[in-house]
Amino acid sequence: MMGDDLSQLSMRDLFRIDAESQTLALNAGLLALEQEPRRANHLEACMRAAHSLKGAASIVAIHPGVTVAHAMEDLFVAAQTGDVVLGQSQIDLLLQGVDLLKAIATSPDLESGSQDAAWQAEADRLAAALGQSGAAAGGPQPSAPLPAAIEAHQPEPEPLNRALRVSADNLNRLLDLAGESLVESRRLRPFGQALVRLKRLQRDTAAAIDALHAALPTELLDERARLALAAAQQHMLECRKHLSEQLGELEASDHQATTVAHRLYDQALMVRMRPFADGVTSFPRMVRDLARSLGKQARLEIVGDRTQVDRDILEKLDAPLGHLLRNALDHGVEMPDERIAAGKPPESTIRLEAFHSAGTLQITVSDDGRGIDPERIRQAVIGRGLANSEVAARLSDAELLDFLFLPGFTMKENVTEISGRGVGLDVVQDMIRQVRGLVRVTPQPGGGTRFKLELPLTLSVVRALLVEIGGEPYAFPFAHIVRATKLPKDQVQLLEGRQHFSLDGQQIGLVTAHQVLGCGEPDHGGEELSVVLLGSPNNLYGLVVDRFLGARELVVQRLDPRLGKIKDISAAALMEDGTPLLIVDVEDMIRSMEKLTSADRLANISHKAGGDGAVRRKRILVVDDSFTVRELQRKLLDHHGYEVDVAVDGMDGWNALRSGTFDLVVSDIDMPRMDGIELVTRIRQDARLASLPVMVLSYKDREEDRRRGLEAGADYYLTKGSFQSDALLSGVVDLIGEAVT
Repeated sequence: MMGDDLSQLSMRDLFRIDAESQTLALNAGLLALEQEPRRANHLEACMRAAHSLKGAASIVAIHPGVTVAHAMEDLFVAAQTGDVVLGQSQIDLLLQGVDLLKAIATSPDLESGSQDAAWQAEADRLAAALGQSGAAAGGPQPSAPLPAAIEAHQPEPEPLNRALRVSADNLNRLLDLAGESLVESRRLRPFGQALVRLKRLQRDTAAAIDALHAALPTELLDERARLALAAAQQHMLECRKHLSEQLGELEASDHQATTVAHRLYDQALMVRMRPFADGVTSFPRMVRDLARSLGKQARLEIVGDRTQVDRDILEKLDAPLGHLLRNALDHGVEMPDERIAAGKPPESTIRLEAFHSAGTLQITVSDDGRGIDPERIRQAVIGRGLANSEVAARLSDAELLDFLFLPGFTMKENVTEISGRGVGLDVVQDMIRQVRGLVRVTPQPGGGTRFKLELPLTLSVVRALLVEIGGEPYAFPFAHIVRATKLPKDQVQLLEGRQHFSLDGQQIGLVTAHQVLGCGEPDHGGEELSVVLLGSPNNLYGLVVDRFLGARELVVQRLDPRLGKIKDISAAALMEDGTPLLIVDVEDMIRSMEKLTSADRLANISHKAGGDGAVRRKRILVVDDSFTVRELQRKLLDHHGYEVDVAVDGMDGWNALRSGTFDLVVSDIDMPRMDGIELVTRIRQDARLASLPVMVLSYKDREEDRRRGLEAGADYYLTKGSFQSDALLSGVVDLIGEAVT
């Protein structure tokens, strides 16, 4: 727990802090007792948590808390003495008690006490139910004292580290300063190297004086000249000795400063780390309650709860992990009778595991359910019009699994509170990508499904490949690089007007980083190209850079939010000598390369990345998250003489509009990151773009959707369901006229 100086907190604030930890202990203990109702250590832990809550609530005069905690304590004591065996009904009531205590402790009305009467009524009802439940199960004594054996063996409380509250901003500033000190400590190294070069020059100068002395005949030198030469040689010896001493002291200082800076940074970084358990405490209860609501039996097994995780990453993992667990319960776990018929135990086990491996944080979510049927995915792909039956039949199992991460894709036919609303694994993938991570799904042998998340250990440091592009350093995070290689120029092939090379039997297109970033002429001298492979195994791009600068561990510096989203860039960092560099947003860069590829605007590696035509063609930006729709529109418009750029979603389209000049925008409505309505709204609010014609294409054919699009500022509305090439061309001509050819 991190708190302000505790002397500044009110008594009820202290109760809130105590209740937070005690309700967590009660939740964990009750879930364990559900599996082993007679387990003594679980009973004692729950009894003590309830006893502590009762005492804390009594001190601060929260009487509803005293009532329910006292009733819970009585039931736990009765279970310890053997008068009661906790069954399903008692566990349910005790969990209700935990929920009530948590609601009281976290309520904004706790300090005022305005809800005390309502809470007291609920506490009295629950206490009565707990008492009746205990009596029906064997009659616990209302105020049974602790057994003597337990009283005699109370464990000594472990000393706790003093906790202070530190705001997230202060913690981030501390880490940034520690990172800067790490960079500053490295500045002595090049200075030391300069002194080594100076020492070498001094040694050469001394040798030249000695050679001069030896070359001059003695008879030609008078006494004054001999004394001058001897003095020069003596001074050179003294300079050499002094320089050696100073260089030794500098090297020692450099070593000490670097060591201290590393220790400072490592310690500051550890302050940001929290055990994995801190972020998953609510999941066992969630799995238990959700399974019961579905008529299923399931329990959550957490492995690696002490694994250290960056605080920011842990906070962002709550939503995706919760979604994966709900997904496992709803889609994967079978009903008890179905599991028994399949030779499985009626209760399913869902496993959540966290561990460090090869400098990354690995988190897996696996279940022993029915698994993923590729044929069901294939039929869903066909049924939703994502591919025809002929194309779908050729898709491999790995390619079919990729469809699970598409926006809006779901295997559920019916909408429930849990599934079927089109909010699927794409949300998980987007959130994981926000923290520079990856997510993969693999069917388990013998049934079940396994999701694997690969994440950086911290968001504050990134291991990256440094490259030079246009005379400037750029960093590519290793987590998003498939491979980096040197490619002989004679292996570059020209296929269908585009440059490719072959790697492990796969043809990979080449794109120059200068064209993507728009940063001058490429420098590809020599016989080899430096190529960074980006993308997925089935969709790779080769990005040609000027040269590799090596691997570095960089302290991430956030860009000023006033700059907004910078195309293809995610953050910044400093090199060892203090030189600033930009960290590439690889996902954004892949989208930029896809746009260049689909628009047939790739430049040859050996030629300039562009050229001006004699007459400028009218330029159209097509914004759509469907590759098929984008390609259809691009080819159609390009065939009729228009120059076409494409964007893969609303945010990508907005970035393109801010950096380019267009005569027309053709946009979809339903897209990730930024939908078409917001894109049109931003265009109309921008002074430079306000008059830009916009055509909207949507799958929706309802009058209210058409009105919504036009009210946002669109000039033309066309539905994809009734899409005809003539209708699109007619609309384009109406808005901007015939193409200039």
